[in-house]
Amino acid sequence: MTEIMLFVAGLIAGTINTLAGGGSFVLFPALLFAGVPPVIANASNTYASFPGYASGAVGFWREIVAHRDKLIGYTIVALVFGYAGAELLLRVSNETFVLVVPWLLLFAVVLFAFGGRINSHVRRLAGGEGRGRHAGAVVLFALLAGICVYGGFFNAGLGVLLLAFLALAGFTDIHAMNGLKLWISTLVALVGVIRFALSGAIDWYHGSIALVGVTIGGYVAARVAKRIPTQLIRGLVIVYGIGLTGWFFWQAYGAGGGTSP
Repeated sequence: MTEIMLFVAGLIAGTINTLAGGGSFVLFPALLFAGVPPVIANASNTYASFPGYASGAVGFWREIVAHRDKLIGYTIVALVFGYAGAELLLRVSNETFVLVVPWLLLFAVVLFAFGGRINSHVRRLAGGEGRGRHAGAVVLFALLAGICVYGGFFNAGLGVLLLAFLALAGFTDIHAMNGLKLWISTLVALVGVIRFALSGAIDWYHGSIALVGVTIGGYVAARVAKRIPTQLIRGLVIVYGIGLTGWFFWQAYGAGGGTSP
């Protein structure tokens, strides 16, 4: 039953990631319910999600290479600070991570729910006042570094943060933004998976079952995406994410007494 649950959770997560984003809200708790310790569950979630980022980046390759002037810098920051985020995760105990998870989920849910408005507002600021184009490179790269550390530590909500950064950096072409978002996400996940693998922090058995489900779900969803209303999916993910966040708060600070599910 555990294997079936993880495979189905992967199918759902892959479908959600393709249609609306937010698949980690399904996959991460599923790994916890399978008995995987919190830190390893988070690392395994990154491992299971990695192929989706990589395949998406391949699909946007033309848009990505069109910005080679930015690509080298973004790549270096993603690799270095994505690794730093993964290293940070490995230095946190399961007990501490259980207390941190509800706040990370809350942050991710808010980003997911209001990401469109946040990105629109940031894009107006960048386009209307030229802040993105004229902001110091050091400030922009520091912002990207912080986002990559977050992505290496906890994957959920990374895409929204990257889109906001790219809007602030002056990008207006949504296809280019999605391509660069996926490229950076792929690199952050790649160094995370390598670091987690070297430290033995990935549950290969349960993570691989989820990975197969994510891959199949993402592929099927891509084929039928036009038939499914994205806003409905987003709404369901938000409602589920709010409930999940509340449950994790209760587990960490209420009756759960700080123990993992």
